[in-house]
Amino acid sequence: MAEAVSTPARLAVVVGGAGGVGGALARALAGNPSYDRVIVLSRRLPADWPATDAQDRMVWMPADILDEDSLAAAAVRIAALGAPTLILIATGILHGEGLAPEKTLRAVTAEALSRVFLVNAVGPALVAKHLLPLTPRDQPSVLAALSARVGSIGDNRLGGWYGYRASKAALNMLIHTMAIEHRRTRPLGVCVALHPGTVDTALSAPFQTAVPDGRLFTAEQSAAALLAVVDSLGLEANGGFFAWDGAPIPW
Repeated sequence: MAEAVSTPARLAVVVGGAGGVGGALARALAGNPSYDRVIVLSRRLPADWPATDAQDRMVWMPADILDEDSLAAAAVRIAALGAPTLILIATGILHGEGLAPEKTLRAVTAEALSRVFLVNAVGPALVAKHLLPLTPRDQPSVLAALSARVGSIGDNRLGGWYGYRASKAALNMLIHTMAIEHRRTRPLGVCVALHPGTVDTALSAPFQTAVPDGRLFTAEQSAAALLAVVDSLGLEANGGFFAWDGAPIPW
């Protein structure tokens, strides 16, 4: 009798799964039969984490995007479970204690710029450093990081928001650069930046009054749209920047 050949588990990884969009992405993927397991990385256990999961489809791992030791440890655990074919980086910062988008150049400070660049650009780059090598060499895979339309230099008509704009533009360049390198060893791999739209989360809460009717999405709506874009990506999309509806965004 021939011995059965085991098939590697199909993994999706969501980094930032304790956030609004990240949590919605993880929940949507948990119901997607294309993946055997969804690995969720965040600094703390998501508040709505299921108490029980009979199918063991969701696995939480502690990790901080600015702590390489924690990312390396998570990478070892993920590799033991299988090879991820989808990596979603849903982290970011716009405002917080002592931090707000700058309306004028006079408001720019080294401290604020450093903080947003660390979270919005450096962190995702470190995630990719540790997780991209886990993707399969002979199968399609996608790494997608949540960027923002305001990170587009070509689409910048209003000015302001110096730190957030510049940090997301830096993220876009990092994604485009890693996409070129990644393709050399994973010809079926795709790395992209995605704009999730304006989502009704804590990140956008102070800035929702000017959002046009019908353009403020729930986290679930944004997650569904983003996953539809991911599913539609071809090899030609590698290194690209796309909105929630799949439309390309100028750099």
